[in-house]
Amino acid sequence: MTISTKIIGNAMQMVVCQLGEGQTLYAEAGKFLWKTVNVGIETKINSPGQGGQSGGGGFLNAALGAGKRMLAGESLAFQYFTSAGGSGLVSLAGTLPGEMRAIELDGSRGWFAEKNAFVAAEASVNFDIAFSGFRAGRKGGEGFVLEKFTGAGTLLIAGAGNFIDLNPAKYGGKIQVHTGCIVAFEDTVQYGVERIGALNAQTIMSGLFGGNGFSMATLEGDGQVILQSMTMESLAHAIVKNAHLGHDEKASNPLGSLFGGTD
Repeated sequence: MTISTKIIGNAMQMVVCQLGEGQTLYAEAGKFLWKTVNVGIETKINSPGQGGQSGGGGFLNAALGAGKRMLAGESLAFQYFTSAGGSGLVSLAGTLPGEMRAIELDGSRGWFAEKNAFVAAEASVNFDIAFSGFRAGRKGGEGFVLEKFTGAGTLLIAGAGNFIDLNPAKYGGKIQVHTGCIVAFEDTVQYGVERIGALNAQTIMSGLFGGNGFSMATLEGDGQVILQSMTMESLAHAIVKNAHLGHDEKASNPLGSLFGGTD
């Protein structure tokens, strides 16, 4: 039985999942919002496809999987939600203002998702880390470490801003994308990364005036690609840039609270 999902909201979407008796959903830590009391929560270091937590091979696989997630900057464990005594509800959301998407895997194709996009998946969906461009990702900071999902069942992802759906096959078989815009794509699409405009002796002046480069992904093949309209890097820069404005305005205008501004 497929998990029933309902996505709610506009600028900051959330999803409500209806679990049947004995049905299990696993989620990234920090994505849970609320649940009905008949849905139990259990924390495990293993994910579906890695075996159990006890027994030689199962424990080793779980430990290796947890180690890969730590290297990728992800949480050590997953939260598992299981309904008992009838159907139950559990609600989750992403961490940034933006859209959510429920993807139904049928076993014929897998999906890659940017490491911050994953919210939750049905227990029948296998999880693994795919270190595409891992070295560059550790240096550059975004859009390189991918998570791979295979099997059959519901996969829930979230992104920043609005989603954009593309297929490289409709644009000559290849598109180039800012890595921070990538949310997820089917495993029929090939992926590569290069650094654009990195600072060196010739470009140091352009870097001083804001041209500090970015990483670009090349996506090739025939398959669905989901992009986001806002990058986490641009959101972080905007917050840092504007965080002090209110304080500066009050400091320069001590009468501001009397003429046009109150806390």
